Amino acid sequence: MPTINEILNTMEYGPAPESQKEAQAWLEQRGRKFGLFIDGQWSDPEGDENELFASTNPADGKPLAEVTQATPGDVNRAVEAARRAQPAWAKLGGHGRAKVLYAIARLMQKHARLFAVLETLDNGKTIRETRDADLPLVARHFYHHAGWAQLLDEEFPNHRPVGVVGQIVPWNFPMLMLAWKIAPALAAGNTVVFKPAEFTPLSALLFAEICVQAGVPAGVVNIVTGDGRTGEAIVKHEGIDKLAFTGSTEVGRLIREATAGSGKKLSLELGGKSPYIVFDDADLDAAVEGLVDSIWFNQGQVCCAGSRLLVQESVEERFLKKLKSRMDNLRLGSPLDKSMDIGALVDPIQRQRIHGLVEAARSEGCEIYQPSACEIPADGSWFPPTLITGASTSAAVAQAEIFGPVLVAMSFRTPAEAVQLANNTVYGLAACVWSENISLALDVAPAIKAGVVWINTANQFDAACGFGGYKESGYGREGGREGLYEYLVPVSEDARPALPAVAKPAAFKPAAPSADPFAIDRTAKLYIGGKQARPDGAYSRAIHGADGAFLGEIGEGSRKDIRNAVEAAHKAGGWTKATAHNRAQVLYYIAENLAARGREFADRIAAQTGSQGGANSAEKEVQASIERLFYWAAWADKYDGAAHQPPMHGITVALNEAIGVIGIVCPNENPLLGFISLVAPAIAVGNRVIAVPSEAHPLSATDLYQVFDTSDLPGGVVNIVTGSADELARTLATHSDIDAVWRHDGSAEGCAEVERLSAGSLKRTWTGGAKGRDWFSVQQAAGRTVLQHATQVKNIWIPYGV
Repeated sequence: MPTINEILNTMEYGPAPESQKEAQAWLEQRGRKFGLFIDGQWSDPEGDENELFASTNPADGKPLAEVTQATPGDVNRAVEAARRAQPAWAKLGGHGRAKVLYAIARLMQKHARLFAVLETLDNGKTIRETRDADLPLVARHFYHHAGWAQLLDEEFPNHRPVGVVGQIVPWNFPMLMLAWKIAPALAAGNTVVFKPAEFTPLSALLFAEICVQAGVPAGVVNIVTGDGRTGEAIVKHEGIDKLAFTGSTEVGRLIREATAGSGKKLSLELGGKSPYIVFDDADLDAAVEGLVDSIWFNQGQVCCAGSRLLVQESVEERFLKKLKSRMDNLRLGSPLDKSMDIGALVDPIQRQRIHGLVEAARSEGCEIYQPSACEIPADGSWFPPTLITGASTSAAVAQAEIFGPVLVAMSFRTPAEAVQLANNTVYGLAACVWSENISLALDVAPAIKAGVVWINTANQFDAACGFGGYKESGYGREGGREGLYEYLVPVSEDARPALPAVAKPAAFKPAAPSADPFAIDRTAKLYIGGKQARPDGAYSRAIHGADGAFLGEIGEGSRKDIRNAVEAAHKAGGWTKATAHNRAQVLYYIAENLAARGREFADRIAAQTGSQGGANSAEKEVQASIERLFYWAAWADKYDGAAHQPPMHGITVALNEAIGVIGIVCPNENPLLGFISLVAPAIAVGNRVIAVPSEAHPLSATDLYQVFDTSDLPGGVVNIVTGSADELARTLATHSDIDAVWRHDGSAEGCAEVERLSAGSLKRTWTGGAKGRDWFSVQQAAGRTVLQHATQVKNIWIPYGV
């Protein structure tokens, strides 16, 4: 019986063009010139003050239309319109918003072919992809979020809309990115200022007309076109409450820096260098087809493209032979021809960048395979499907996001090596695992540091399943329940108190000299790796009580102490792998041992803070700390994930995974309860912690050393470094092996600095800004919101029956 490839080699394809008549007619009806869509009205594109730029067809380089370059003034008008419209849109209620979203979904289906053709003309991707993948998913997102709007009050109690949302998307999936952004924002009651990519604005402008037809109130959706200048105006506008950005990691860093300290909520979906792992027991033919969909879908211009092929050494030669044979049958040509597999790149600049990376690999001795029969059209921006072998793991093509139809292949011997190679990247967006051994696949998938893992499939997406990355692939999720949280704020955040003033101690009283030669030294060391350690700098600082009395000394931690703590935390990785039940037991033990020394801890709090009686007395703070430990012990084995059933033959398992190593700067108020309220939830879900206790009142944290030692807490899970909050927070934020930083000491400047410095490695941050927090309140200091900061969601797609 002939193989699939042998059959393909004997087949001849005739032209199967898709008509562009309706799309061209739509452009002609509008004079091929477009203004901005603000407050339900179109601006005049031919105004004297307007700058226009061309949107061209990548397949032939010919202009399609002229589009307005929005100015900062235009962005300001859009934000003001969104602000005016937001209260009424939120007040409309879930059912009212659901009806509008449902109307959009219906209209998107009604005009799906027009959108598909327009998208292909503007973007260069094949009509098969826009027609069969992008547009059905667009409608699916609006249908799905119409449902969330209907259920919002029931499923997201005690939450409110963020407000006005600025959204910026790339050119690779113009309409799909629009749906991913706008649908959840509107469902949650927000209004939006949306900027499409300058290369591909046309489908967003057509969508503006759909909004009018669907009855979207004026100002709820505003669409402003332009280049990076327009995006910068959105990012820096003080009237924006949240920014949602999809694009390059480089631009994501700039946005994180620009928004530091602004209080804007931020979600970033950035680049990727996704591994595609093929084990020797995989269905190799199916894996080849999956790889075609993974790396040559949309010409490889996909953030989650499987651009790194990792194939088990025993089948490498056979798999690459099959792959090259399949590449020889890929058809590159007119995107409007329904028989084509690969369309045009979005712009000549993109082609030049890809060409440069491939030629650099060639000069380094790599083998470059491109199908010899692949004819490149004379006009437009094109690049053939490319396979690179022989690259080192550190080569540019193996590490950089090429964002084109280029696959880099290398081999591995064992599953452990496959995971190590897969994680050898600064990115963490997606991965594929191919194996007929489901136990092996389900063992490898959680070990890969990526937000999405597909098992025996590739490039599956659905509105019910969250999508987003780890590490420098960004943070936040698109789609699903977790994606809707991105557009909501707990109402408890509105009730946070002003930053409490830390009482200055009375005039310092020098420590009285002791006549006892055996007097105990009252210098609290650092706590690193389960052991007390002297600070590297050998400096200490005196701590005085509220009455000025000398209480003891603490070590002044430094950069080297943080380095040692990070090393200890990474060595404690077994804590993350431990069962949730085991972690819960340890938290219960900590609470038990703290209770046994409750009087001692209460006296220490009173001595430091002067707390006497009242609702927040020292005794009540200790009791609240014990209860908070019980609270997080209870949550440890109950913060379960979810099993989604997307419209495919299979399930998607959403796992709540620990972030990794978290640096925590604790509040000055409630020095014990604040410390426990931040450290306990982090370790409950499997993180390891470097904690900087209250700078003003650190002794309540250092007194916990013996509690930890007698509570079966493994060394390195909690590390405590005392000292300057500003200096230590700065070190935590810039350390490349720390995955997140929390700062809640009330320093507005310090919180802004943490957010700005975290952009280097794009680590997650949770900061309190210049406001306080009622640490006795479960609503403000506990609950699912804290758990969401302590975890990241991984979606594992598991097909069956196919």
